[in-house]
Amino acid sequence: MRKLCVGEEGLMSSAETPPIIYNLFPRLAGPFKNWRPHLERAAAMGFNWVFINPVQECGYSGSMYAIKDHHKIDRRYLDPGSGLSEEEQFQTVLAQARGLGLKVMLDLVVNHTAFDSVLVGAHPDWYKRDSQGSLLHPCAPDTGKVWGDLAAIDNENARDRESLWRYWGDLIAYYLSLGLDGFRCDAAYQVPIPLWQHVIERGRSVNPAAKFFAETLGCNPRLCIELAQAGFDYNFNSSKWWNFRDPWALEQYEQNRLHGSPSVSFADSHDTTRLAADLDGNLPAIKLRYLFAATFSTGVMMVAGYEFCFEKQLDVVETRPEDWEPARCDLTEFIRAANALKAGLQVFREESRIDVLALPNSRIFAMRKISADERERALVILNTNLNEPQHFRIDGLHELLGHPREIRDVSIENRLDTIHGFYETHLQPAQVVILWGENGVRSGKFHF
Repeated sequence: MRKLCVGEEGLMSSAETPPIIYNLFPRLAGPFKNWRPHLERAAAMGFNWVFINPVQECGYSGSMYAIKDHHKIDRRYLDPGSGLSEEEQFQTVLAQARGLGLKVMLDLVVNHTAFDSVLVGAHPDWYKRDSQGSLLHPCAPDTGKVWGDLAAIDNENARDRESLWRYWGDLIAYYLSLGLDGFRCDAAYQVPIPLWQHVIERGRSVNPAAKFFAETLGCNPRLCIELAQAGFDYNFNSSKWWNFRDPWALEQYEQNRLHGSPSVSFADSHDTTRLAADLDGNLPAIKLRYLFAATFSTGVMMVAGYEFCFEKQLDVVETRPEDWEPARCDLTEFIRAANALKAGLQVFREESRIDVLALPNSRIFAMRKISADERERALVILNTNLNEPQHFRIDGLHELLGHPREIRDVSIENRLDTIHGFYETHLQPAQVVILWGENGVRSGKFHF
């Protein structure tokens, strides 16, 4: 873990509009005709992207990730009485999102299909097979779990690899033509880099502004860099599992940052247990984890239901609209303020240098972020103790924040009007304090 040395200089990355992503889990949302209220709520909370898991026709198991036909929409999302085709119904919901200022990315699954996919019969040579000629099933690299409902695609050594790669490129082009803005690429680390280069190049020939997000959780950090060099705009980092002490998260972040690989952080995902359940509904702790994700990485993602403290884990087979839970809380205004803070300050819109303060109290985590142009500096202070307040004092704030004309408390809650050259307080359990300074303070008011 890199400790703070005031005055140290480092390399920076440039800022751009960050992806602030709302994961609308299709099985929970139900038919497309019911999506508009969810899109409106996402837009009102300040999200600018919506990530939807696969909506294509499923195979025998019913799993969203066991795709039977990439060119058909699963019947669960369609309204047979609408008078519109499958494509038109999908385009309608995409247009609704666009009208609310939201871009939409779809989960792209090219590592495997359902074992009963239409491609198995049409292109049997595209699949990996055992010595008996039977389809091979992919397995999780970390646990070894085998997914028997899936068939592994041989993207690297297929006999007719040229046609296979052309199929994936044409599929990307097809969905972009319907109005999608990008793709979250499932298991990106299990797909050959040259294929991603081909797919991304094909996609950008249709829409130069298309964005590609690599799902890289648990993969070798070197591979994250290679994926960035292949053309991916962002990867997803693993800071959700960080304990704020061990060095791996910051080392991974720094290595990716220096190689131009900005990341997206999240507090939970459709693959994990719900954070509200893990934390027994502890509201300050739930807020802390979202604020950390929003200030740590260039992008941030939140799964539908987080704003209401949902506790039931999502399931790619079993989840239904009836699983939409009664709200245990309402964090929509808090999320809106956190997203506005992220969008409003450059230092939180980019993968910039992070320095960790060495503090005598191990229960408090504090990091300083410095914007790429070195104009903005922010100090994010977390009481990681979820049950007890902690005393905190820091001197030399002006030096720490680059001698700004003014230091502002831009915390979401319990904000102070005036900050002097020191900061001292009793941090409440899971409280987050964010102090900010700029070399040449902007005029006008902040509205986070």
